[in-house]
Amino acid sequence: MFPGATADRADAAYVVVGAPLDVSTTFQPGTRFGPDRVRRFAESFEDYDHHTDRHFSELDVHDEGNLHAWTDAAEYVEFLAGTLGDVVDVGAVPILLGGEHTVTVAGVRAVSPDLFVCLDAHLDLRTAFDGDDWSHATVTHHALETADHAVIVGARAGSEAEWARTREDDVTVVSPEAVADRGVDVVRDAMRAACDPAAATTYLSVDVDAADPAVAPGTGTMEPGGLSAREMRDIVRTVAPVADGVDVVEVNDRDDGQAATLAGALVRDFVFAHAAGP
Repeated sequence: MFPGATADRADAAYVVVGAPLDVSTTFQPGTRFGPDRVRRFAESFEDYDHHTDRHFSELDVHDEGNLHAWTDAAEYVEFLAGTLGDVVDVGAVPILLGGEHTVTVAGVRAVSPDLFVCLDAHLDLRTAFDGDDWSHATVTHHALETADHAVIVGARAGSEAEWARTREDDVTVVSPEAVADRGVDVVRDAMRAACDPAAATTYLSVDVDAADPAVAPGTGTMEPGGLSAREMRDIVRTVAPVADGVDVVEVNDRDDGQAATLAGALVRDFVFAHAAGP
């Protein structure tokens, strides 16, 4: 159980679902261990958040456990989307713990957002990778089958074709350098340029590899030059009040808990900021 997620399902405002899919990682596998690893390393956190003057255990969070994954990613995503859709249908906010980034597509389908905001080192705009059209490298491409616009924060890697795709009107890239220069304002401006965040349905995806690998080495495809833990926290807390669903993905078991600790903290940051409201 995610620490502090003590609410019954019937009373829950937030429902945590683990999705340990691990079939298309291109460098370091191990995301099957991600959901439980995030829960484990979140045990060290205080229940109280001084930013919002709230206790996590009082915010009606329920942990549904893990939805067992199998090797057919497309089929698994479809089933997971139904599970998360059940959460949305009762008015709760789904919190998805990955698992490889492919599981994000299930969260997007369940929420059906106008705006997809993703913290990621990679553009993930490929239509296929190594012949696999359900690779973790295709996530934003699939998200845009549902969402009207994608804002990708922290991206610093992609193919030539992917960077060309970012020049189309439905994609905005916010570089790590832009975040370092302007902080969360650059993310707010990108969201406002895409749509009215107050009126739009928004889904937030956090790929832990958006962080610099010095901060979170336990991830599949590390890319130097990334965001700091503080920058990621501030972005998550900024987006959370207008978000209708969230995931934190791509944590594996290849470090001493740094990536899982960051992921667990960002889940809590999301809940605290979302519960506090705009």
